[in-house]
Amino acid sequence: MITPATLDRTVRAALEEDAPWGDLTSAALLPADARATADLVAREPGVLSGGDVFAAAFTLTDATVEVDLHVADGDRFGAGDVLASVQGPARSILTAERVALNFTQRMSGIATLTTTYVDAVDGTGVRIADTRKTTPGLREFERHAVVSGGGSNHRRSLSDAVMAKDNHLAVLRQGGHDLAGALRDALARLPHTTHVVVEVDRLDQIPAVLDGGADTVLLDNFSLDDLRSAVALIAGRATAEASGGVSLDTVRAIAETGVQVISVGALTHSARALDLGLDVRIG
Repeated sequence: MITPATLDRTVRAALEEDAPWGDLTSAALLPADARATADLVAREPGVLSGGDVFAAAFTLTDATVEVDLHVADGDRFGAGDVLASVQGPARSILTAERVALNFTQRMSGIATLTTTYVDAVDGTGVRIADTRKTTPGLREFERHAVVSGGGSNHRRSLSDAVMAKDNHLAVLRQGGHDLAGALRDALARLPHTTHVVVEVDRLDQIPAVLDGGADTVLLDNFSLDDLRSAVALIAGRATAEASGGVSLDTVRAIAETGVQVISVGALTHSARALDLGLDVRIG
């Protein structure tokens, strides 16, 4: 969830970056009393995310600007649909335009891509989840966009859950530590509410992870046959999560192996900005 404080701080920073000494063009060219009405128009179909962020870019620029959102986050829309309308001082609207669009295009692109993955596994009961492969400083916005698209969020940060990945396991092996024992020792020190995830890339690693008491086994870059074997080996003792090599071409087959979660880094690191435009009404 994007908190009000995060929304305010991040959008203000973006506005300051884009107009550190004001909007020279609008101030020089437009009369101070000029007013305008503009529409946020979709140039292509998609799923909206970032409506509140879009509105904040205008209202933080000028509290007198009025923003009317016609589509809610998570709603699908078609090319040509009017998603929001803005009215107020023309200088203020044009000063905020690019920042408002940058956030909404980026977030709607993530939501739209997420929806394609969620649709691809429809009926399997599998969750499509994001990862920490997010734009620095924009994680909460991108995580919100994933949820707008019907996906689920993974851990928010390094502080939220234990997630032992390949390099953690390599350090343990280098020190001669037993994985199951290391996990049991960690669980004894952690609060009982802490979720523990362990990444494996081979079937023979799974028994130690289960013996150590992990809550989720993250199956990284497994073949379909090995995923099916891993699910059978885990046998409900932990959540089976697949990751690595996931694409729209492969996600359905991965879901059908019996895993409960598929994490997809591409949702945030490879989503393209959706084509949205702000059109000033003439006449």
